[in-house]
Amino acid sequence: MIGTQQRDIRVLIAEDDYLIAQEIKELAQSAAYTIVGEASDGRQAVEMVKQLADTPFKPDVILMDIRMPHIDGIEAAQQINDCCPTPVVVLTAYDTQDLVEKASMAGVGAYLIKPPTLSELERGVAIAMARFEDLIRLRRLNSELDARNQELEQALSEVKTLSGLLPICASCKKIRDDDGQWQDVAVYVRDHTQADFTHSLCPDCLNELYPPDQYPYLYDTES
Repeated sequence: MIGTQQRDIRVLIAEDDYLIAQEIKELAQSAAYTIVGEASDGRQAVEMVKQLADTPFKPDVILMDIRMPHIDGIEAAQQINDCCPTPVVVLTAYDTQDLVEKASMAGVGAYLIKPPTLSELERGVAIAMARFEDLIRLRRLNSELDARNQELEQALSEVKTLSGLLPICASCKKIRDDDGQWQDVAVYVRDHTQADFTHSLCPDCLNELYPPDQYPYLYDTES
């Protein structure tokens, strides 16, 4: 028996043919699955999944017929995937590439040709549940990636950079802005970047403005 069958698995069966539904139910019980719901059409299956979603009887997997009244199995699988993501195994008498593609796009994890054997059912359920876990993990990673990308875009939008030639006065070092106004270089840089200034004196300017012989206390490094 496949590994995922080692724990209690709750299944919901959606099949409009009563005799076939009973056959699938007996097969599921032979696999030691717990039947938590039986729907006779796709619409009823969707409603059952919604009702059981927040209860201890939430299905672990849905065994879904394709051709049913009101809503077919593919559409029902898509609606369930949108509102209450749950692994789905479709049961069909038709085996076509078009069906496989549609089922995959609807979030179906596996499909079986009716009537399946016990081993085929167990294998299909195991595959659907494993693919579903991979899908949920991928969605979570994509969600985390989207969040990080948004954070990065926000950070980049807040970054300001300077480029090109800046007209600067050779004497006072003011910069001419785009409006023709002359601004102090510190003001200009602050307005056009994320940088700001703190002010101090370099050693050369300190010596020129405050000669050591007149302001010795400024150079007293021992105090």
